[in-house]
Amino acid sequence: MAKLILNHVSKQFGTGRPAVAGLSLDVREGGFLALLGPSGCGKTTVLRMIAGFEAPSDGAIFLGERLLANAAQSLPPERRNMAMVFQSYALWPHMSVADNVGYPLKVRGVSRETYRNRIREALDTVRLADHAERRPAELSGGQRQRVALARCLVTEPDVVLLDEPLANLDRHLRQEMEETFREFHQRSGATMVYVTHDQSEAMALATDVAVMSQGKLLQVAPPEEIYARPEGRLVGSLIGRGSVLSLNLPGGLPRKLTWEELRPVLASPALGSTADILVRPEDIALSGEGIATRVRSSLYEGERYSLILELEDGQILRTFSRHRPQVGDVVHVTIHSAWRL
Repeated sequence: MAKLILNHVSKQFGTGRPAVAGLSLDVREGGFLALLGPSGCGKTTVLRMIAGFEAPSDGAIFLGERLLANAAQSLPPERRNMAMVFQSYALWPHMSVADNVGYPLKVRGVSRETYRNRIREALDTVRLADHAERRPAELSGGQRQRVALARCLVTEPDVVLLDEPLANLDRHLRQEMEETFREFHQRSGATMVYVTHDQSEAMALATDVAVMSQGKLLQVAPPEEIYARPEGRLVGSLIGRGSVLSLNLPGGLPRKLTWEELRPVLASPALGSTADILVRPEDIALSGEGIATRVRSSLYEGERYSLILELEDGQILRTFSRHRPQVGDVVHVTIHSAWRL
């Protein structure tokens, strides 16, 4: 295996704004990268260029020192030693689970013994060894997705590409499959690139998250870092359920702000130049010692209430409470920590 490198890759379909614009990205060997962004941001186009289904209009794609594609030439998908998992599973209904998993090996003409051994190992990895003779129609949605994963595994790919593979599953199955993907990554050791618009999936699965918007790469970082220290207002609003406040900050303050630094700013708005401040819900506490806010909405989520609070200047904060305040109530809050974008 080797590092996957995208070097200033662009893709233009006709006229107008490019689908992908000057994207540079290194996916470390054995890493699990999530491409995260809203629909239409270009993430699936990036995946298709890596797979070889689309050729870049500019830039180049490498696997280690091996050129996969540039504007002048493109290695066909079957010569890239990659595997892809789609939303729709793409299983043949007339074949058994074992035959579906082994089909890529059949095409390659491997020996019968290798064929049987690899199918058995792949089905063991995704915990479906007892389902080898069943047909896809006899399986649940989660089991079908595991068959698609096993089919990837038999070819021993350098890179596994996943295009929103959990989009068609219900919430319970998605959580179950997240654990399956984690196990699959650990046991296979393959480099994985996972496209999703669901930030909870990206944060739960990936070793690195790449945030995209309008064809451009905004930030790449491990999940913990991109959550705690996003770069820019757009990344801050895409990741997590935080609130972005525009505050007048005095000069010389660090990027991570404490309550002692925030309180005078919130109490006296005209202290300095305007800056965007990200406040996460878990960093807000309802406290009689804090600043006054008015409850705009209160939504019961089972284990807690999700609150939208309005500051005196009309800006909003999102936080949680175990007790339900009424809409219109005045509550005081303390902000333990915030991040200057």
